[in-house]
Order: sequence, then C-alpha cells, then structure tokens
Amino acid sequence: MCGIFGIYDHPEASNHTYLGLYALQHRGQESAGIVSSDQKQLHHYRQMGLVSEVFSRDTLRRLPGRSAIGHVRYSTTGSSELKNAQPFMVDYARGMMAISHNGNLTNASLIRGEMESRGSIFQSNMDTEVIVHLIARSKEKTFLERTIHALRQVEGAYSLLFLTEKEMVAARDPLGFRPLVLGSLKDSPVVASETCAFDLIGAKFIREIEPGEILLINGDGIKSFKPFPRKQRHQCIFEFIYFARPDSFIFNHNVYEMRKSFGAQLSKESPAGADMAIPIPDSGFPAALGYAAQSKLPLELGMIRNHYVGRTFIEPEQRIRHFGVKIKLNPVRELLKGKKVVIVDDSIVRATTSRKIVKMFRNAGAREVHVRISSPPITAPCFFGIDTPKKSELIASSHQVREIQKFIHATSLNYLSLEGLKKCVRGEEENFCYACFTGDYPYPFQTEI
Repeated sequence: MCGIFGIYDHPEASNHTYLGLYALQHRGQESAGIVSSDQKQLHHYRQMGLVSEVFSRDTLRRLPGRSAIGHVRYSTTGSSELKNAQPFMVDYARGMMAISHNGNLTNASLIRGEMESRGSIFQSNMDTEVIVHLIARSKEKTFLERTIHALRQVEGAYSLLFLTEKEMVAARDPLGFRPLVLGSLKDSPVVASETCAFDLIGAKFIREIEPGEILLINGDGIKSFKPFPRKQRHQCIFEFIYFARPDSFIFNHNVYEMRKSFGAQLSKESPAGADMAIPIPDSGFPAALGYAAQSKLPLELGMIRNHYVGRTFIEPEQRIRHFGVKIKLNPVRELLKGKKVVIVDDSIVRATTSRKIVKMFRNAGAREVHVRISSPPITAPCFFGIDTPKKSELIASSHQVREIQKFIHATSLNYLSLEGLKKCVRGEEENFCYACFTGDYPYPFQTEI
C-alpha cells in the first residue's frame, strides 16, 4: 500500500515528482519523500505526513538535478516512523543508491535474520532494506547486474524504483502483484504506480511494465530486461476493488469501468427490493453506479462525506457515539425517512464501520437497510502489500454472511461471489491473486496468520 514515482532527465525532476506523489496520495498517507540526482550525488528529503505537508518550495529547491524518485507510504511491514520512510538512501562502496518500494517481501525476515547473524546492521525494520543489503553485498559488476542478483533472492510483491547518480532502474516482480506503468514527458521517461500520476503532469502513457521486467534508464535511453523465469501472473484484484484511483489504467483495464462492472454483476446476483441505491463515499461510488443501472434503481447521494477531515481531530470532552465515522460521513435525513435503501460499499473487513453506518441510516429514518458489497468476503490476510489485519480480526473468517448481517443490523447482506468477480475479468481469471478471499497464497511462507 504505497505509491512510487520517478522521472529521468528533466529540468524540473523534483517538482514533477512532487506532483506525481500528490496524484498518488491515496496509496499512502503516513510519510512522503523524494531523492534527486544531479549526476554527481543524490539529495534527499523525507518526512512523516501528507505530500502537501512534507514539501514546500524551499525543500524542493534543495533537491537539485534532472532525475528523481519519490514515495508515499502506508506501512504494511515496518512501523510508522521516520526511519521507515522512503525513498531509502544509502552511500555504499560502489556509490550512492536510493530505493522506492511498493509491496511486501515474504521471505525478508528469513534473509534479514541470516544477515544479522553474520553481523549486518539494519537502520530500519522494513523489508525494503533487505534488497539494499543484497545489492551492496553482490559481487556483480554493474548496478543492473547487482540488482538482478538481489531480486533473484527475494520472494513476494515488489514494484521498485532505484536511483543512482547516473541511472534509474524500474523493476516489477515476476508475478506482477502491484501495478507499475511507463510513460514519457516529452523526451523524459516517467515511471509510476498508476497512470493518474501521468495525467497530472501531462505525461503520455506508453505501456505497463511487465511482470518480471526490469528497465534500465540512463543516457543511452531505456533498455528492457527479463531475467527471471516466466510465471503465472497474480495481479492483486484488490487494486480494482478498492485501492487504485478510479481514473487510473492498470492491469490492462480502466479501474472505474471495472468497479462499475462489479456493481452490475452484484445486482444480477443479489437484487434488493429498495426505493433507491446509495453509495458509501468515496470508494463505493463506481460499484453503486453499476448496481443502480443494472437494477434500474435511482442512485441517490444519501450519505455525504466531509472531504476536509484531517488525519487527526479533537473529540469533544463529552464523548459522541461513533464520532470517528460521524465526522467523515453524514446521512441525508429528508431523503431517507421511511425509505427502503440498498447501500453499496466495496468491502467489509472488521465490520465495525459497516455496523456504525447502518445504524446511522436507521437513525436517519430508513425503514429497511440492505447492504451490498462489491467483493467477496475477506477471509484471509494479505501478505503482499495490502494492509488487511490478522485472520482473527477479519469477521468473514469466522462468521457466516447471515451472522455478519445480524452483527451490522442490516435488513439483508450480500457479497459479490468469487465466480461473479471472475466473470468481470473474463478471459484473464488466472492472472489475478484472490488469496484474501480464498487463503490460497501464490507463495508458501511462514508468518503469523
């Protein structure tokens, strides 16, 4: 759950990286950082907070050079603190190197344990630093060869950007869990997690970087390498369900259209006798549009989101019930009074928020509250870069749908079936990872479930 961006050989590299990260802010809100290269050395700045809070004109001026990479972080491994903010930069025997990583390595703790037993010292507790150590220890001659040597030793999910004094390297893991796209701003190569970052700076989308592909970008142009054995893709289906921005093009599809198709399929499987369909802002909107159109129900904005809520807020001394949800979402009472509504959301994790939302609809006067979820029940945690908790905290791992319905006090509850989800990616069903719904992981590994 991170966003990465890089641009090579552009006079405003740091400024464009700042804007690219701004467009990718939905992928991580804990920290932001940029490393730039002036061909002689790397310059870096990273802090906790949102992109707009971390960077100013002054900080960007302190990031000179024609190449830069950036990162926005939402931690899935490693604690939320400055030492784990990226890009991660080191000065080692072969020069300077910076890395931005989206994804999780499933064998990182094993490799790290072996390294530490031999005396290696780690500055952070994130898995990304394992790659840095592997590159630094490699005996290969070029940075590209050292990178390939390092990546052959790790397993799991990674979309990566590296920056040295003179080169930028982009890499995507052989199973292609996380998205990574290539574009150009005039003659300058650009790489990002999603195409929405290209739109903001006026860059042209060229293509997706393929699973297992490594791009070397330097003064000689762009060279593509495919050093790993070809494997079956396991692209993260949850990028379509929730994580990617609706206006992005990833995994060969527009995210918005894919979410609408999830909603339409959900309506076919689980219609509701309701007066209106209501999306839960913001991620439920495209699916609700598809659901309403397929079921011929009016789509109403019965729940309004406050877009100006920061990451922290001061609660009144006399505690208001469900304050955290209420400050972000509020129902439209006049619309709901006496009505039968079907509310559409993208997923249920612990169900505590869903329970509060249903209660808000009922308190606003809704006669019936039918809940429809545009993904299958999440029954297993993700170890490849999506922050779903331990299995014991996932309500669908230990409760049947009707039990969850009772817990959230809904009139009815239905999820999109796994078969229905696969219908929406017909012809490419085998190219996606469904482990969070099935517990069938592409890699065998030992970790706390």
